[in-house]
Amino acid sequence: MTALLVGFAAGFLVSMQLGPLSLFLIRSTLRGSLAVGLAIGAGIALVDALYAAAGAAGAAPVLQIGSLRTMFGIVGGAVLLALGARTLWSAFRVRLGGEADEEVATPRKAFATSVVATASNPLTIASWAAVFAAASTAGAVGGSASSAALLVLGVGVGSLAWVTALAVGVAAARSRVGPRLLTALDGMAGSAIMAFGGLLALRTARDA
Repeated sequence: MTALLVGFAAGFLVSMQLGPLSLFLIRSTLRGSLAVGLAIGAGIALVDALYAAAGAAGAAPVLQIGSLRTMFGIVGGAVLLALGARTLWSAFRVRLGGEADEEVATPRKAFATSVVATASNPLTIASWAAVFAAASTAGAVGGSASSAALLVLGVGVGSLAWVTALAVGVAAARSRVGPRLLTALDGMAGSAIMAFGGLLALRTARDA
């Protein structure tokens, strides 16, 4: 039970950090619906759990290979830049309220986009490996497979809890967001997502 609680806390707190996918969830919920936001959140939580499992399984050392790190960095940066560009473009659309992006037109497509975008940065496996190592050192997680599984499950549930709360909160505030503010939020979200992508690409170029 301790491992499950530790995993839940880690997943919840890590997901609270404002990142490109959080911004994507916020603007897509405002532009689309609660169902779209929940679908994006589910994709984020799924990949978090999978990467936590990979980190717990000891996959992090593989990412120390220079060529792999470079490839992942380039792919991740390109995906975020493309996602940010689409979001930024929507800020200049004249028609409001009709989500034109095919990737988030339905919850199913929103989920697929979320999974791809979140998975575009597998270097986060190393971060989850560090969380797992810290939990083990602190005695919160034993050396058994069941403890590791509970930790990973907790990460997924914790991440899902936060993104669900975020989507519900944003959806509740939709009626207070006017056309001008929505356009401004699109512009800010798109610019920020592109900045995240550019930073990832820059760091990759420096490390190469």
